[in-house]
Amino acid sequence: MRNLLLGMMLAMSLGIGSTAVARPARQLHAGEVAAGLKRLGVTGSVLYVAAHPDDENTRLLAWLVGERGLRAGYLSVTRGDGGQNLIGTEQDALLGLIRTHELLAARSVDGAEQFFTRARDFGYSKSAEEALRIWGHEAVLADVVLAIRRFQPDVIITRFSTAPPNHGHHTASALLAAEAFIAAADPKRFPEQLSEVTPWKADRLLQNASSWSFKPGEDLSRYVKLEVGGYDALLGRSWGEVAAESRSQHKSQGFGQAPERGPSAEYFTPLAGTLPKRDVFEGLDFSWKRWKGSEAVARAVAAVTKAYDARAPHHSLPALVRVHEALSALPDTHPWKAPKLRETEALIAACAGLFLEVRAAAPTGIPGLPVALDVVALNRSPAAVEWVGLTLPGEKPEAVGKVLGANVPLKLSRTVTLPTTAPISTPYWLREPVTGGLYTLKGEDRALTGQPEGAPALSVAFEYTVAGRRFRAVRPVLYAWTDPVRGELYRDFEVVPPVTATLAQDVLMFPNGESRAVPVVLAAGMDQVPGTVRMMAPPGWRVEPASVEFKLAARGDERTLIFQVTPPRGSTQEGVLSVDVDVGDRAWSWRARSVSYPHLPPLTVRQPSTAKVVPFSLAMKGKRIGYIPGPGDRVAESLSAVGYDVTLLPGERLAREPLERFDAILVGVRAFNADTHLTVHRERLLQYVEGGGRLVVQYNTNSRVGPLTSFVGPYPMEIGRDRVTDETAAMTPLRANEPLLRAPNALTAADFEGWVQERGLYFASSWDARYQPVFAMHDAGEAPLQGALLVARHGKGTFIYTGLAFFRQLPAGVPGAYRLLANILSP
Repeated sequence: MRNLLLGMMLAMSLGIGSTAVARPARQLHAGEVAAGLKRLGVTGSVLYVAAHPDDENTRLLAWLVGERGLRAGYLSVTRGDGGQNLIGTEQDALLGLIRTHELLAARSVDGAEQFFTRARDFGYSKSAEEALRIWGHEAVLADVVLAIRRFQPDVIITRFSTAPPNHGHHTASALLAAEAFIAAADPKRFPEQLSEVTPWKADRLLQNASSWSFKPGEDLSRYVKLEVGGYDALLGRSWGEVAAESRSQHKSQGFGQAPERGPSAEYFTPLAGTLPKRDVFEGLDFSWKRWKGSEAVARAVAAVTKAYDARAPHHSLPALVRVHEALSALPDTHPWKAPKLRETEALIAACAGLFLEVRAAAPTGIPGLPVALDVVALNRSPAAVEWVGLTLPGEKPEAVGKVLGANVPLKLSRTVTLPTTAPISTPYWLREPVTGGLYTLKGEDRALTGQPEGAPALSVAFEYTVAGRRFRAVRPVLYAWTDPVRGELYRDFEVVPPVTATLAQDVLMFPNGESRAVPVVLAAGMDQVPGTVRMMAPPGWRVEPASVEFKLAARGDERTLIFQVTPPRGSTQEGVLSVDVDVGDRAWSWRARSVSYPHLPPLTVRQPSTAKVVPFSLAMKGKRIGYIPGPGDRVAESLSAVGYDVTLLPGERLAREPLERFDAILVGVRAFNADTHLTVHRERLLQYVEGGGRLVVQYNTNSRVGPLTSFVGPYPMEIGRDRVTDETAAMTPLRANEPLLRAPNALTAADFEGWVQERGLYFASSWDARYQPVFAMHDAGEAPLQGALLVARHGKGTFIYTGLAFFRQLPAGVPGAYRLLANILSP
C-alpha cells in the first residue's frame, strides 16, 4: 500500500484506488469507514477516457467516487512522456515515469483507479490520423478494449470530442473510446483477450463538455447537466476541495489549483448506447437489486450500515463478516464479487484497527542473496483477532497461531533468499528498448498491459481470523528510514545488481574526431563487492584503459572511473558504447537513472548500460556562453559536453556578473514563464546586446492560462502557439546566403535530418519589421510559418528568438542541431 490522503483515503484502503508515495496502509478514521460502508451498497462504475496525464476531470472523478460511491477509473492513453517538464530536466521516458506517479498521487486523492495503454506520447500531433498511424490503430484500440473488459464500466465518458481541430492525441482518444465502446462487446474483436476477460457492453457513452470552451451567455440546455459541487460531512471536504488537491499533483506541468467551493456543474453530450435526457445516470440502477440472486448481500450490507457506531467500529465486525459470507456465495463470474470482497476485507481490517507491515533491513537486495525482514501485526481494537499464518516470498506457508491482544504488537524476524533469476527492479514498460509508437512488452510483462506499474519486488501474505472467519492480506515489502526534517519515510524494496555502471549521458557527442573522457559511475548494491569494469566500443574506436579493477566497501558507495574514448579519424558513423561489470563469475550491465521529488516516491529506471556515440564535425566561434536557466532543459549540459565554456546565470549571479565577458548569452526554455523576476534584468541584457553582445532566447509560452507578462526582446514581438510537429518538415531558408547557415558551419540539408519529435514550438506569431525571419517551414497541408527563428540587430549586437526544439535535439544527439546552434551562438 502507498500513501492515502485525507478524505479519499478510503478508496485506496479498499484496494480500489491507485498508488502514490510508498507507505503502509493508513488507519481509516470513523468517517471514512462510514463512507466505505455506503460504497458497499453501490454496484456501478464509470470509466473516464482521455489522452494524457492532466486531461482527466478530477472534480467529476472525486464526485463519482465520494458522493455517489461509484467505482471510477481514468484511462490515460499515454503516460505524458512527450510533454515538457516544469520541475526538472527529465524528458521522454523519465518524464513519463514522473507523470505516471503524479497520476497515481492524484488518484490516491480523488479515489479513482488509474489505467494506461501501451501508447507513447510522441509529442504534439495535429491530427488523430497521425496519432493512430504512429501508435498502430488496432494495437492501441486493443488496449482500450482490454481496459473496458477488465473494468466493466456501466458508463464510459470521454474528455474530448472526435471533431477537430484539437491535439491529435485528444481527438484520437475520443475516437478510440467510441470504437472500443462497440468492440468491447463483440467476442469476434480481439478474441485473444477472452482467456483473461469476457466481452463487456457498457450502457452508454458520453462526452464531458469542456467548460472553458463555452462562450459567455451560451445556451447550455442542449447538454445533460450534473451538479458535482457537494460537500461530505463525514470527510469534512467538498468535492471541489478534493479535486483541487488531486489536480495539484500534476506538478511537472505546473497545474497547482485553488479549491472551488459551492455549486459546480458538469455538462455532457450523449453519444451512444442508451441516451439520457435529464440526468447522466437516468434509468440506471446501481444498487444490488440489479443483480438476481444478490438479495442476501443487499440485506447484509443494509444491516451493517444501519448498525454502524462511529465510536466503536469494531462492533461492526460480525456484521461485516456476514457481508463477506454473502459475497462469497455469489458465483465467481459475478462482476462485483471480487471488488466488493476486497472492499469488505479492507473495512474489516479497518474496523479491527489492524496494522500489518513488512520491512526489509536494507532498501535493496541482490539476486541469489538473503534479505532480512521484520514482520509486524498489530490489533488496535478490543476485537478478537488471531494471526493464523504467514507466507514469505518463495516459501511454504508457516503457522503462527497467535492471538493479537489489544494494542500489543507481535513481531517476527525472517530471512528469505532472492532467486538467482529474480528480475532487476525497473518500470515494466521501460524494460525493453523504447522505439516506435508503443512500448514493447515481452514475457510476463505482457500481462501487465494497461497497469500503472508492476507488482512489488517482494510481498508477504498474512492469514488471520476475525469473528471466526479467515482472511488473507498481502503486503509489499518496504524499506523505512527517518529523515531529520520530513520524519519517517518509506520506499519500495527493490532488486538490484551488485553494481550499476552508469554513463554520464545517454548520448555522447564526439566533435571533430576528438578523444573525450567518458566517466562511468559505479554504485554498489551490496557490501564488499570487487570486480572488473570493461568498456566496449564500436569497431575502429579506441578505449583506454580497456578494463579497470575496483572494490567497493559498502552498499551505496560510489566510484567514478574515467575511460578515454577516441572515434576513428574522419568517421561520422554512429554506434553504441556499452559497459560490463564482472562480479565473480557473472557479468552485469546495468545503469541506474533516478528521479527524486518530495511529492513522489524515489523512482529508479534500470536499463542496460549503453550510450549512443555520435562523431560529427563542429566548428565553434566563441566558446564562452552565459546560460540563463529555464525549467526542463539540458541544453547547457549538452553544450558543455562538446567543448563550450558554459556559465550558469541564475538571477542572483546574473545581477552581478560582468556580461561583456561572454561571447553569447543563451536563455533556457520558458525562462520568462518560470521566473518573472527576469524582467528586472531586461535593461542590463539589452545593454549587453547594444554594446556588441549576442543574446539568444529559446521558446517561451503565451496563452490565456499562462500569459507571457514580460519579454527581453528589444522590439515588439508576440509569441503564439504555432509549431511544426513533423520533425522531417523542410526548413527553407528565406534569404540566399543566409549568414546563420554559412558560418562557422556550412549547413546543408543533411543537417536537418534525424531530428526528433518536432521541428519547433511556440513560434513568434507577429513581430516588428526590424526582426528578420530565417526559415519557412510547415506541417503537411498548412501554410508556411516563419516565426521559428528571428534575428534583429540592436546597437552593435544581435538579438535572436528561436522556437526550434534544441532542448530535445541536443540531448538526443542530433549533429545538425549542434551545428545550427553553434552558428546561432557565434558572434
